[in-house]
Amino acid sequence: MASTSPQAQHLIDGTWGAAGTRTFDVLDPATDELVGTVPVAEGPEVRAALDAALTARDAWARTAPAERGAWLAGAAARVRAAADELAELTTREMGKPLGDARGGVLAGAGTLAQYAELGPLHRGKALQGGWGASDLMLPQPRGVVAAIVPWNDPVAVACGLLGAALVAGNVVVLKPSERSPHTLVRLAQLLAEDLPAGVLGVVCGDGSTGAELAGADDVDLVAHVGSTRAGRSIAAATARTGAKALLENGGKDPLLVDAGVDPRWAAAQAALGAFANAGQICTSVERVYVHADIADAFLAALVDRAQSLRLGPGTDPATQLGPLVDRRARDDVHRHVEDAVKTGARLLCGGEVPDGPGAFYPATVLADCTPDMLVMREETFGPVAPVQVVSSFEEGLAASAESEYGLAATVLTADVEHAQRAWRELPVGTVKVNAVFGGAPGGAAQPRGASGAGFGYGPELLDEMTTTKVVHLGSPGSAS
Repeated sequence: MASTSPQAQHLIDGTWGAAGTRTFDVLDPATDELVGTVPVAEGPEVRAALDAALTARDAWARTAPAERGAWLAGAAARVRAAADELAELTTREMGKPLGDARGGVLAGAGTLAQYAELGPLHRGKALQGGWGASDLMLPQPRGVVAAIVPWNDPVAVACGLLGAALVAGNVVVLKPSERSPHTLVRLAQLLAEDLPAGVLGVVCGDGSTGAELAGADDVDLVAHVGSTRAGRSIAAATARTGAKALLENGGKDPLLVDAGVDPRWAAAQAALGAFANAGQICTSVERVYVHADIADAFLAALVDRAQSLRLGPGTDPATQLGPLVDRRARDDVHRHVEDAVKTGARLLCGGEVPDGPGAFYPATVLADCTPDMLVMREETFGPVAPVQVVSSFEEGLAASAESEYGLAATVLTADVEHAQRAWRELPVGTVKVNAVFGGAPGGAAQPRGASGAGFGYGPELLDEMTTTKVVHLGSPGSAS
């Protein structure tokens, strides 16, 4: 793997630089080695990036949609060509196994290509008015978009938000996660090619940078994917400024395992949902409710799956479970596990902090969990499968619905009536039946509750990135 990284810099008015009086270090979560030192953009840098965006806003909005789409198609090709480089940076910064990281980059390139096609086709409506008049509803760019993106799948998520915003005619100031800034700076370098100065800006930094950007009066929309705590802070800021808040935040996604399914198949689904990307996926399985009729066989199979996963650095092709993003994240995960064990859960495997460098944590299975445990009610975001046994489908469905979060849920069942009840009754944006991951191209969903609001992907994201203007064209001298 390459041992060098692009320097993490700000992009302001078409120029890359490292202004700022503060910096922080990013460490490789597998080795604790330095990946790079990152400048923190503060008030002057954020202000300069916004001023450049404001200067570029009107000309970019007037650019023909087909021309914006052609630019985005070129950006998609550049990202695809740089897939290996971007994947290596992702692995070095957040630990994801290299193959998975490359898959995320290619997904991001595919998303850019989709929006390159969808953007010029985004249309309004003609209304039936008077004979001498025309009535239209037309989408227009919102203006300045602040994109605050996460670290767990940085390229895929950023490509969605940036692609939709830019092809719709907005200008964007990007704030990368402080845990994956080098990856996102390199992505921005690829996207910024052939763009007029100011159309895309980048301000690196920590939470204070994000707060400065989200609270700026000149921002028209804040698109944020990340923690619920940060999302609520952004929502409060936009309530003051009048900007739109587009939020995909934390989740506590349940998996409900019904009686009558193959327990080994169900355990494989649970392991995939709980342990993929070390549990660091927005829609990871965070709590499991299994019917008592198959609970013993399910737990035995789940433990077998967990213990079979090879823990190691993401650079090793044999690794199936990489490190957590950093030791702070590992401390939070271990705190949840310790709380569960102290309050009565049985630790069936994992649950111990390994010796040595890095932020590794083993696949962990907990049984006899109860609703009051942290691991069943707060977002854990780690490779932990906490299991509660239920006596009926109805009990499991009710328990699955008991959460402040509303991102997604999965039900494994052979009963069609139970599947219908699950998707109708669970108060979440996405319900998956008999598969923890998957979905048709072009799908989108709206998170609920503490998980956020608004469409964060799919064709509907273009609606979020635009505002609708109603136009009535009457004839001179008519009463229309």
